Amino acid sequence: MVSMDLPTAVNSYQFGERAKSGLIMASQLNIALTGFSEQEKPGGRRMLLMMMESIRSELQFASGSTGRQEFQKAINALNDAISLVESNQTEPASEKIAAAISASLTPAQEAWQVLSEHGLL
Repeated sequence: MVSMDLPTAVNSYQFGERAKSGLIMASQLNIALTGFSEQEKPGGRRMLLMMMESIRSELQFASGSTGRQEFQKAINALNDAISLVESNQTEPASEKIAAAISASLTPAQEAWQVLSEHGLL
């Protein structure tokens, strides 16, 4: 049984699901970037980086609001992915984004369990 108070569970669930959605979109855009023409890649990369930085800001807020270390792990993986995208290394960047998704899902799954036990989901 997971020990988490209800306000933290609600926040963890909300932040985890939101991060997951954003990170999945970032992953898809990262993969799409490989099909861009050489002229389109710089603009596409800038837009992807802006999106990833926005997701990182949300993860930082999630980490600070909930105190969950998994959100910090997601931030660290996303930081690595950002560096890799900046270096035009899309495949390893996808792996780091996947690691960020996994890290941000842990608090959401644990929160889901708590919320479900209280009949809130």
